[in-house]
Amino acid sequence: MFRIISGVFKIVVVSLLTGAALSALDLSAADILIELGLTPEQTLALLQQGAAWALPNLILGSMVILPIWLVVALLRPPRGP
Repeated sequence: MFRIISGVFKIVVVSLLTGAALSALDLSAADILIELGLTPEQTLALLQQGAAWALPNLILGSMVILPIWLVVALLRPPRGP
């Protein structure tokens, strides 16, 4: 659990430092999107399309994987003290 929290903390710190550096260079997220030929609305639409594709596939896959994981977890020998 500590490794996950540590990893998230590192990502947050590096993201803050990168954002501060880009801000010091007078760059914004909108400027970067324009350079890529995207608008914030297009980016939001792409994210929504991605979620609309991923969510049904995630649910379908979990309907197969979770029961298998549960059976394997139940049949695993008990751990020692």
